[in-house]
Amino acid sequence: MTLLLASVTDVDEAGIAVEHEADIIDLKDPSKGALGAWAVEAVQAGVRAVAGRRPVSAVTGDLPMEPEVIAARAREMALAGVDYVKVGLFPEPRRVECVRALAVLARSTNIVGVMFADAEPDFDLVPVMAECGWAGAMLDTAHKGSGRLLDGMDMTTLKSFVAQCQSNGLMAGLAGSLEAPDVPRLLLLEPDFLGFRGALCTEQNRTSRIDPAALRVLRELIPLDPRSRLSEQANRTPDYRLLAARGYYADAGKDGATDRVFVHDLVLPVRIGAYAREREKPQNVRFNVDVMITRAAHAAEDMRDVFSYDVVTDAIRMIVAKEHIPLVETLAERIADAVLAHPRVVNVTVRTEKLDVGPGSVGVEIKRERHAEAAKVYQLYPAASDRSSGTKD
Repeated sequence: MTLLLASVTDVDEAGIAVEHEADIIDLKDPSKGALGAWAVEAVQAGVRAVAGRRPVSAVTGDLPMEPEVIAARAREMALAGVDYVKVGLFPEPRRVECVRALAVLARSTNIVGVMFADAEPDFDLVPVMAECGWAGAMLDTAHKGSGRLLDGMDMTTLKSFVAQCQSNGLMAGLAGSLEAPDVPRLLLLEPDFLGFRGALCTEQNRTSRIDPAALRVLRELIPLDPRSRLSEQANRTPDYRLLAARGYYADAGKDGATDRVFVHDLVLPVRIGAYAREREKPQNVRFNVDVMITRAAHAAEDMRDVFSYDVVTDAIRMIVAKEHIPLVETLAERIADAVLAHPRVVNVTVRTEKLDVGPGSVGVEIKRERHAEAAKVYQLYPAASDRSSGTKD
């Protein structure tokens, strides 16, 4: 499960983020750089305003990699009362020393190291952070005008980062000009939190004010994490549109109608084949995937209402990047399993074709359906027509 981190620029925005159900309130000044910091007195005021309703994080600023400077600033933020201190780890020679300089503070404070996808991130720092008792690590972007996280790193690399963090006992976070269409894709990686600023703001301008409607869209795309303090309100009246956005059938059309989402003629190099010679180099494989999904009872308005085709293409890329696969049948089954993991999927047809074995193509086509027993698990709120009657953490 994944938490929603909302970066805010002042106490008023912190209140909006709490009201509209962000899981972590992140105090940051985007006008001062990638990790522009609030003044210590302002951080203290922010902590008082949130008043324990959510965890609060604060950044230390875009500081030089000088251990004494980093340690002093991190201590100031910790003493201001935040739950997490976020420390930028820029590509300078002493950043390993900076990590080790915070080992003592990490015994009493949750420290999160921030690396940058567009500024030489060093994944070898992850075990060092773990050794020094840090709480988490995240990937962001340093230069907000030059691209998004997914422009600089593919899904396979991001998956590796998340897995490395979690295997070392660290929380894993992803940020970097993320937008609503990125959310279904990144949830596949199971990061501990996703961080947003620009996507929360009017016209997606990170220096503008938070738009509550934009925050609401993101909140409804990210299922509630049991670790969130919002989980204490779990018995509140269900929001059926929110449930439908997360893949449940509550808002499905009464006639059981479906729509088809497809990915056709995607060609990728794949390490595949049962012969010894086929282990020597990748072969081109063409993928055609047709996904039948439950149709919502209302017209699609935004990302809350759709099953993204990116979920299919990302799943394929992550599967083929993992290891050599002996059989096209095995490859097709893995893709079908990955797609069927999404609750809105009714059935999926997967066609995989090897293109380099001769004058034509060879392969397999399979169709797989969600088992009736599994489908019942997702039909949690059948009375959707009654929606009008409802209203170190």
